[in-house]
Amino acid sequence: MAVAVKATAILHRQPPVPILTQRRAADLLNVRRKIIGGSSFDGIDLSKSYSISSASGICRSTSASATSDEIRDDEVLPMTPLEVNQIKDRCNKWEWRGYTINYLKYEGENCQKSNPPVLLVHGFGASVAHWRRNIPTLGENNTVYAVDLLGFGASDKPAGFEYTMEAWAELILDFLDEIVQRPTVLIGNSVGSLACVIAAAAAFDFVEVDGQQSQVEGLVLLNCAGGMNNKAIVDDWRIKLIFPLLLLIDFLLKQKGIASFFFERVRQRESLRNILSSVYGNKDSVDDDLIQIIREPALDEGALDAFVSIVTGPPGPSPVQLMPKIKLPVLILWGNEDPFTPLDGPVGRYFSSLPSQVENITLHVLEGVGHCPHDDRPNLVHEKLVPWLATLPSS
Repeated sequence: MAVAVKATAILHRQPPVPILTQRRAADLLNVRRKIIGGSSFDGIDLSKSYSISSASGICRSTSASATSDEIRDDEVLPMTPLEVNQIKDRCNKWEWRGYTINYLKYEGENCQKSNPPVLLVHGFGASVAHWRRNIPTLGENNTVYAVDLLGFGASDKPAGFEYTMEAWAELILDFLDEIVQRPTVLIGNSVGSLACVIAAAAAFDFVEVDGQQSQVEGLVLLNCAGGMNNKAIVDDWRIKLIFPLLLLIDFLLKQKGIASFFFERVRQRESLRNILSSVYGNKDSVDDDLIQIIREPALDEGALDAFVSIVTGPPGPSPVQLMPKIKLPVLILWGNEDPFTPLDGPVGRYFSSLPSQVENITLHVLEGVGHCPHDDRPNLVHEKLVPWLATLPSS
């Protein structure tokens, strides 16, 4: 069963398809239309060594044995993570196109409001709480927003809704327009990263169409997905090997009874623990809170329909098509033990090649880290992300 779930989660590149950024100018402008009417340091090791390859421009972050109690000047000290119940209590609701969207706004005591805000966008099956280890640290210097995409977390899971990457990108842009109301740094993981890429590319088109200021100040991608699901075919022997199985899974999931049985098995605690352990490098980060974060929304009415629609729907645009349009500062953080989007796969190879081709992109490879770097080994992410955010201009 776990193998089948992993197979459905493998994300591929697909042939060019019509996307949000190819719409007519009037349609692009319409996208932005307003619709609205505990605490632990799991997996944290403060002693790290870093080696930079000057030839490639790629930095690799690795764990090292502690040799002293000294703290480097550039080291980012970890903050106590938020508890899941704290996040629930802090969350707000936003009405988007008739649907209720859950989101969080967080500012630390010393938050510099002149710094650009950040918006955290989770990956498949996750939610705002998946950023519990990151929100306090980021909130020390930046206003932090985090959103549950439609179909996930505490946001609505409407029956019959056809989920697409483009719809999530439109949600992100409308959220920036209506809630944040300032140019924002988008930070995404997995399919959340891809949604951020689509949103950033669309924001660039809006600037081209009407000359308005871009809603997006910068882009941070954590193990970016190649598509919403397994429909995006790539030249990868691993995908070719299991592709008949992927097609079979799609067919079976469209049978209501089979899909219900499959989903019921997947959302069991031990199944989730096994799946998550297979995609995390730091197994200690797969704790009971993480299981709760993933499992609780999967029990909601509409969760099964969302799962089936996302897994069997169109894959959406490829990041390979969109990244050349993005001229903003981009930070890419990639766990080198990711079984879903491995560094030696087509998507990983593409992103690894970008720093040597364009000046606005920085890539750090995180050693011993899986598909969700921000939750897997948050200290490694913070030590790269926080200084990078500090380089962006204040308002």
